[in-house]
Amino acid sequence: MSETPVLWHIPISHFNEKARWALAWKGIDHERRAPVPGAHMLVALWHTRGAEKTLPMLRLDGETIADSSEIIAALERRHPEPPLYPADPAERARALELEQFFDDELGPPIRLVAWHEITRDREGGGMAPLTTPYLPAALRESSLAAAAMRRGGSIFVALRYRVRDDEAAARGRRAVVAALDRLERELGDGEYLVGDRFTVADLTAASLFYPLARPPEGPKVPDEEPPRLKEFFDSLRERRGAAWVREMFARHRRAGGGTA
Repeated sequence: MSETPVLWHIPISHFNEKARWALAWKGIDHERRAPVPGAHMLVALWHTRGAEKTLPMLRLDGETIADSSEIIAALERRHPEPPLYPADPAERARALELEQFFDDELGPPIRLVAWHEITRDREGGGMAPLTTPYLPAALRESSLAAAAMRRGGSIFVALRYRVRDDEAAARGRRAVVAALDRLERELGDGEYLVGDRFTVADLTAASLFYPLARPPEGPKVPDEEPPRLKEFFDSLRERRGAAWVREMFARHRRAGGGTA
């Protein structure tokens, strides 16, 4: 009897959503484990014998696979239907190039922009909606415990992603806009980025843009955004690319597959 696949993940992370979506697309039943933020790096280091320090990470058929793109590649080899890689070699190469582009040029900048504003948002609570759920139930009503969790989360994010730099955040905003520009150029008048069907290119772009588009099928995010983050995202939410992201989630984000 084969072991149930286990996905170690961060529920709110866009790169982790990419892996969750791929598993759901393949219809693969799996267990999900979400360690406390910060501790997830120790989990990743332990399971990969020091090779990786971030999630998602998938335990599949006795193998530990880190990185969302590597997870998708492994799923394609073991579970080729329904496919995420095009059969045509030229289309496959283009789909993989677009996956790499959005991984590199969108994923880190949109994360930096979001954390930059979240950690600056003192009045709106900032980290509170993201950290309080990780407290034990008995401590969630404790203002001291909640404050300590918020402070710890802010310090960790600042050290991990260097989000306190205003100029870096400005470059991040420009990169997000540039990625949205390219998405719309690549789409042209079509429904999909490559060919006439959903591929890894579409899944990657939609997953990594989810914090901007906020599709109801995506990860649950706080209702209130920090004012400066909301202002920036609102300036882009009516664009065709953002509407396309919501359409991809509505059309192709299959539910199920994972159990907590």
